[in-house]
Amino acid sequence: MLDGANASPAIRGNYIGGQWVPTARTFEDLNPSDNSVYARAPDGTREDMTRAIEAAQEAFRDWAARPFDERARFLLKIADIWEARQDEFIRAVVAEGGGFYGKGVFEAGFVSGIFRTSAALCYQNVGEVLPSHYGKVSMAQRFPLGVVSVISPWNMPGILTSRGYAAALAAGNTVVLKPSEDTPYSGGLYHAEILEEAGIPPGVFNVVTCSRENVSEVGDEMIEHPYVKAISFTGSTAVGRHIAAKAGAHLKKACVELGGKDSMIVLEDADLDKAARAANFGSFMHQGQVCMSTEKLLLHESIYQPFMEKFLARAAKLKTGPTHDKSVTIGPLVNTRQAVRVKALIDDAVEKGARVELGGNAWDNFVEPTVLSHVDPTMNIWHDETFGPVVIVAPFRTEEEAIALNNDTEYGLTAAVWTEDEARALRMAGDLETGMVHVNCQNINDEPHVPFGGVKASGVGRYGGRWSLDAFTELRWITLDRGGRHFPPVF
Repeated sequence: MLDGANASPAIRGNYIGGQWVPTARTFEDLNPSDNSVYARAPDGTREDMTRAIEAAQEAFRDWAARPFDERARFLLKIADIWEARQDEFIRAVVAEGGGFYGKGVFEAGFVSGIFRTSAALCYQNVGEVLPSHYGKVSMAQRFPLGVVSVISPWNMPGILTSRGYAAALAAGNTVVLKPSEDTPYSGGLYHAEILEEAGIPPGVFNVVTCSRENVSEVGDEMIEHPYVKAISFTGSTAVGRHIAAKAGAHLKKACVELGGKDSMIVLEDADLDKAARAANFGSFMHQGQVCMSTEKLLLHESIYQPFMEKFLARAAKLKTGPTHDKSVTIGPLVNTRQAVRVKALIDDAVEKGARVELGGNAWDNFVEPTVLSHVDPTMNIWHDETFGPVVIVAPFRTEEEAIALNNDTEYGLTAAVWTEDEARALRMAGDLETGMVHVNCQNINDEPHVPFGGVKASGVGRYGGRWSLDAFTELRWITLDRGGRHFPPVF
């Protein structure tokens, strides 16, 4: 819990079986604005995760057997407590995660909707009655899986953590959560505080944090332990591939939402003022550290110059600096390692002939809003997800060329299309290899009840609304025979 505007949280340990359990070691949780120590987080081990999984398994039967509306009431209570304490979350995520104040306000407000939407799942249809040739009562019914492992990222530790477990709890599963080592409090232990205050039964929700050094062994236990029946992961494609492969080897469900190299296509009849404003948000919101960020601006050649003038004028006004300054829009990247990687992508592109239209400078954990033109597929930034405040710009002549440029990536999360012709946009949406397409808006769109997810290297499965049930339940075929099933006389 946070008591003051600049206070560090009072961390009591990992949350296992309804108890706060101190660890033998801790690790430094840094504020990326100045690399000062924000908190000292529990450095959990594989053995700590094993205890958390066992606690979740012990709690599963009771939680799954509770009436659906009782689980819904818990989730609604969690939403109410989250709202009442959201100022604490805002302070935590700004200091620990490096997002600017407005991002924290948005994220805090979004999370309660995830819990309320998940509460509504408790009232969803959990099966179907099927026709039967033999006159049986034939049913396909959904059942909770058991223990679900949730591995959540640092960039949206409120939204992307709660989305990973709220629907799982609604369906009757129990949860073990490992947040990112960059946001162990706002992405994990803070959630435990909220659920504890809501009175969630012991073992239903467990949190184990650990340092980067222990991530591999703790993460492996979350997949390999026989009590774990499914894995929910949001993060990088490289880690997601490893998790999905390991889950597949153990024949376990995995819902993985991964990276993107998302394009905004601006056609010749677009409203350029609105498109430029949307592109500014889509490219630079949270320093571009969003899987849905606009990383490619694809502009029809006839509107290239007027669009760029409007877009660059807006982007040039964004202020970069530490997040304790509420006038700042572009805060630090989450750590020095990420800042160095993003600057390397910029430098590689420039060395190979890209032109810096705006920004390009970097210091400490900060990278200025950067716009690059004359980018081509020989440059790493054309293919690699940047996850920083950098957008590349390319012209096109035809609709077909724009579609090809959008699809020229292993990723397939979101696309955006700007045009006054909605029929044209819908036709293009059918050819864009992405899980989501937004017409006359930018790429960063999400609502708690929609099917969120991508194709290709952007993930497998969908989060949100009733689509979450596919990830967190299993189907059983159950029949009641009433005398209609006959067997050969020889039997």
